[in-house]
Amino acid sequence: MKWTYARRLRLALLLSACLLSPLSADTSSPLPAPPVAKKVPKTTEVNGRKLVDNYFWLRDKKNPEVKAYLEAENAYTDAVMKPTGAFQKHLYDEMLGRVKETDVDVPYKEGDYLYYSRTEAGKQYQIRCRKKGSLGAREEVVLDVNEMAKGQIFMAMGAYVVSNDGNLLAYSTDNTGFRQYVLAVKDLRTGKVLSDHAEKTGSVVWANDNKTVFYTVEDAAKRQYRLYRHSVGTTVPDDLVYEEKDERFSVEAGKTLSKAYIFLISRSHTTTEVRYISADQPMADWKVMEPRKQDVEYYADHNGDFFYIRVNDTGRNFRLVKVPVSDPRSQNWQEVVAQRPSVMLDDLDFFKNYYILYERENGLPQIRVTDLSSGQSKRIAFPEPAYDVSPDINREYDTVKFRYNYQSAITSQSIFEYDMGNATSVLLKQKEIPGGYDRARYQVEQIYATAPDGVSIPISVVHLRGVELDGKGPLYLYGYGSYGYPIDINFNPNIFSMVDRGVVAAVAHVRGGGEMGKAWHDDGRMMRKKNTFTDFIACAEYLVAQGYGSKDKLVIEGRSAGGLLMGAVLNLRPDLFKAALVGVPFVDVMNTMLDESLPLTVTEFEEWGNPKEKPAFDYMITYSPYDNVEAKAYPNMLVKTSFNDSQVMYWEPAKYVAKMRALRTDHNVLIMKTNLSPAGHGGASGRYDRLKEAAFDYAFILGQMGITQ
Repeated sequence: MKWTYARRLRLALLLSACLLSPLSADTSSPLPAPPVAKKVPKTTEVNGRKLVDNYFWLRDKKNPEVKAYLEAENAYTDAVMKPTGAFQKHLYDEMLGRVKETDVDVPYKEGDYLYYSRTEAGKQYQIRCRKKGSLGAREEVVLDVNEMAKGQIFMAMGAYVVSNDGNLLAYSTDNTGFRQYVLAVKDLRTGKVLSDHAEKTGSVVWANDNKTVFYTVEDAAKRQYRLYRHSVGTTVPDDLVYEEKDERFSVEAGKTLSKAYIFLISRSHTTTEVRYISADQPMADWKVMEPRKQDVEYYADHNGDFFYIRVNDTGRNFRLVKVPVSDPRSQNWQEVVAQRPSVMLDDLDFFKNYYILYERENGLPQIRVTDLSSGQSKRIAFPEPAYDVSPDINREYDTVKFRYNYQSAITSQSIFEYDMGNATSVLLKQKEIPGGYDRARYQVEQIYATAPDGVSIPISVVHLRGVELDGKGPLYLYGYGSYGYPIDINFNPNIFSMVDRGVVAAVAHVRGGGEMGKAWHDDGRMMRKKNTFTDFIACAEYLVAQGYGSKDKLVIEGRSAGGLLMGAVLNLRPDLFKAALVGVPFVDVMNTMLDESLPLTVTEFEEWGNPKEKPAFDYMITYSPYDNVEAKAYPNMLVKTSFNDSQVMYWEPAKYVAKMRALRTDHNVLIMKTNLSPAGHGGASGRYDRLKEAAFDYAFILGQMGITQ
């Protein structure tokens, strides 16, 4: 029997009335009373301190009371947001109006084929195609993700790797949102999906014999920990090549652009180790390039007779060395580019006659191209004060052409081809933004706030050109600040649904991220994590002081580890913000980091600390958002999660909201939206579904700013 939405909603409300505690509410309000989760105290003693968790029971995913609570929260959220229904629809149509629904990506060459993806109006997913030899050839549909998604609510692609001869495709999919990918192999000559199959896979690499596939798999804590070797078309058990025993480390496999070597990288947050074989010899024994050494990261590439290695042994920002393939021990390393205190060496790519360095300086990504024969190098110049640039798909080794992707807050995604011989860039395609978009209407700024310890914190800002910055307008501030991950300013067409309504939109590049190099990350992790939070507060205060907006119309947003940032700053300075969107938030820091059975916990001891060690516990307990919710007034809040989130389990935001409801003293809005359908850490998978989620979020954000149409 099918269950209608109305019937599920009635059941949720009925269950919530039976299973949840009553809440005294303002009877004059037309809204129903929000649900309040029951308290079932669970006490944990660690480092001489007792932690009482009243909502531990919400972790029991199979318990019908848990589902009932989440459904009741959704029903309450729907009631609160019901008046915005027409506005959500308007925002959705507006956002969709900036999407070229039928479009084709720039094809890239790999082997004898040109590969590309295209979209069709009305279809949620990409269609992946290829043509042999030239764009005038017949189109072959490699994978139509729309067809694969039929009967599914969620569909995400993982691996997509073609054998050297172009005959076989190894690909993986996730249809739950839990980021557990199933590996399959398709014969592109016949169009048949073969019987070859593996569960919970990560990296996928073809050997050069066009029949051997290496793949990694995850353990119970979702750590990629084993590498297997499989011969396509055989039914014998796959060979276990390597198992990483240290729970701080995960493994990742890849093949060099030269197609000469396959690497297996074991990595923690601070340390790496590389193993390698010839891609021509899949049965060979794997060799260790350089044994792991705590707090030393190194990453390898190949060119000719040398391995080239990016390593941070002499400084946090990495240097480049080369070493003979015949004997890659560290005593044979020859320095090519020294470590530079002001320049972070993020990554590198090697072509036959050139190599590319991806650098960061003054908070901005840079690309440096070097001629291997002459040693001459040159940076590619970029025109805007804040932008994002990254390599595009480059699969040809013997070439003078290199592709990169450039975009900014106001420049849509642009694919350039750079001639490494004559140092010129040619625009291949700029993503078309329908609906009369005009970048000249907007202004981008890079400004700096001063943190309490005197450090300058970059802030990227976009607003309407000529808007009066009188301190009275609406202001939106986004933050992240973890894992050394930089939040570079890319093009988000949705943001103009804010900016066109007079909102000043900003990103705070706080410490803990990677915008200013490795030291920037170090200054916002472990026992210096609080810098992330005080940096964000300083940025908000600076924007308000400089007239970019009013704190009465200041809405902040952060997701995942950025949700931790939100939880921390809301505890520290609830008076500073009008509202917050707290997305898939890592807010239950202590309980999560004490539970080594959970995904990511052990691997992240080097990011947050291990709370079983007293100094780490004493520090972490002072900022863990869930543990520091108090009986005081908080801003308006929208908290979002997915029931199948594999990165931050749904119960963290659920417990956080339950505790917040029980303690906060205000009558401000507190709503939680849980995607109970298959969805992941990033929400829905289909492009139209994602737009609906964005319209919902924007209706909340703009509404808090006093903008309702």
